Amino acid sequence: MDQVLWTAVDKYFSKILVGDDPVMEEVLKTNAAEGLPPWDVSVNQGKLLQLLAQTLQARQILEIGTLGAYSTIWMARALPKDGKIISLEFDPKYAEVALSNIRRAGFADIVEVRVGKALDTLPRLLEESRGPFDLIFIDADKNNNANYFSWAIKLSRPGTMIIVDNVVRNGSVIDTNSKDPSIQGVQRLNEMLSRETRVSATAIQTVGTKGWDGFILAIVKV
Repeated sequence: MDQVLWTAVDKYFSKILVGDDPVMEEVLKTNAAEGLPPWDVSVNQGKLLQLLAQTLQARQILEIGTLGAYSTIWMARALPKDGKIISLEFDPKYAEVALSNIRRAGFADIVEVRVGKALDTLPRLLEESRGPFDLIFIDADKNNNANYFSWAIKLSRPGTMIIVDNVVRNGSVIDTNSKDPSIQGVQRLNEMLSRETRVSATAIQTVGTKGWDGFILAIVKV
């Protein structure tokens, strides 16, 4: 089993189950042309986010880490017309590209992108009484995963689903000697979750066009 085969299988499922998607293909082309890093979720992962949002009948979604809004648009497709996504992005350039993609996809009325450090923006959301959110997707700097998750709980309700991306990192998550801040950030989150009684969580490993990685999925209980 290797990356070539993982990619071929991923492409097989995206072609037969998702099909051609000119809007999302254009988003990826725009992101690449603008020099954004290729950190977007895969096609199948994007569709998974949409299906999870639909299953939850989500009306309010919080995303931490916008990049070029690829995952944002997948989730926006699951929302009713009066739904809302608030997406937090640190980099002004990424946010500019994201807003262009969001407008072109027809979701300018549903998606709000806030620029700045998420750890500065998250307290403001609480002060503004935004939320509780039905779905929270965390896909930003991994070093702050535990901090983001703590804020996600504060902005949740019983039944809120919290998803954290990139938690396997080619298996490096189990390397207790790692000096990589991203891996250490995932490990801190896992240690926190092992003691956190307010959520029920699990992890799912994934392979495909994005390599070997995975998600943490958690449901808020109280």
